[in-house]
Amino acid sequence: MTTSEQLFEKAKTLIPGGVNSPVRAFRSVGGSPIFIKSAKGPYIVDEDGRQYIELINSWGPMILGHAFEPVEKAVRDAIQHSFSFGAPTRKEVEMAELITAMVPSVEKVRMVNSGTEATMAAIRVARGFTGRDKLIKFEGCYHGHGDSFLIAAGSGAMTMGIPDSPGVTKATAADTLTAPYNDLAAVETLLDNNHNQVAAIILEPVVGNMGCVLPEPGFLEGIRSLCDKHGVVLIFDEVMTGFRLAKGGAQERFGITPDLTTMGKIIGGGMPVGAYGGRADIMEMVAPAGPVYQAGTLSGNPIAMSAGLAMLHHLNDHPEVYTRLETIGKKLTDGFREGLQKAGLSYTINHIGSMFTLFMTNSPVSNFTEAKTCDTPLFGRYFHAMLERGVYLAPSQFESLFLSVALTDELVDQVIQANEESLLEIMNK
Repeated sequence: MTTSEQLFEKAKTLIPGGVNSPVRAFRSVGGSPIFIKSAKGPYIVDEDGRQYIELINSWGPMILGHAFEPVEKAVRDAIQHSFSFGAPTRKEVEMAELITAMVPSVEKVRMVNSGTEATMAAIRVARGFTGRDKLIKFEGCYHGHGDSFLIAAGSGAMTMGIPDSPGVTKATAADTLTAPYNDLAAVETLLDNNHNQVAAIILEPVVGNMGCVLPEPGFLEGIRSLCDKHGVVLIFDEVMTGFRLAKGGAQERFGITPDLTTMGKIIGGGMPVGAYGGRADIMEMVAPAGPVYQAGTLSGNPIAMSAGLAMLHHLNDHPEVYTRLETIGKKLTDGFREGLQKAGLSYTINHIGSMFTLFMTNSPVSNFTEAKTCDTPLFGRYFHAMLERGVYLAPSQFESLFLSVALTDELVDQVIQANEESLLEIMNK
């Protein structure tokens, strides 16, 4: 029995399911999870000392690779002054100033401790601002584990086979309206049938939680127009895409301006952190400026702010990072497509910048229903074949992969070779 297997057996006696987040349990791919001991650059190392090239990067934030030296140094410098104060610090102001400079739609911003906190607060503020109760979300989009969002919720629920969660009340569910992603007509129908009742539309501008799914041409523009027409607050959940698809996130890349934006992951350099921000008139609803209450003892934690400032300053000052990510993403997905061709397969690859997913289906994937056509047992075999070749993927078909600039051309070639070998292996079994 490996050290990871031993740790998992012990963990199951102490932690529900043996993990602190469901996708880590390897339920959808089979086998036991690997317990990670360390990471540096493009590599992670497990408790048994095995090294892997990894394409998750802590689900997105390690865009510069693990333990990037300027971020590490910022954390070391910050901890000399204690870990938390529960009081204002200079770094919170500097972080707010940097975010508002990099993301023009964000005029004011509030720090929180996770993406889930950010989306929960954004919805509350939108409701307070509009005086309406209902929200529209999209099937397969995941916005954290707040009650309002656990309706057709995407990766976590799909991986576990439970599209909704017990404990979410019928009243909460009744206020959450769902539409298929990329279906403007369905959104318009919901708005017409719930006239003056919808406070907000929240969506991932590029979905990462049913796999990587891109907005079809005109979809985001159409959502923006519908929100304007019906007086609805448009919320972009950029917890995954923020500062990754461009310096200003997906909204910069697609040229769409949301009313509110939720952020996380990258703005803490990998530390637990989140934020939400947007139009000043909406954000002025947040206490103590306004009546919508939201608080957090550890919000704006100085260690997380220090890590995030180092990360964002580097991204802001080095636009070549995004050029390199585009190059890596194209080379890797071109190589994967060639591997599919050699194996005689026509599976779908969705890709944008440094995000992509190989879907085990011959059909295009532009929404939740199409994503569910994937052969998940086959993906499980593929996952383990890649793992045996030293490549660590997301342990679920329904997750995007995230690349970092730490990947060299040589490592990209290794991953492409591993993909080709793995596809041939699983198809010959």
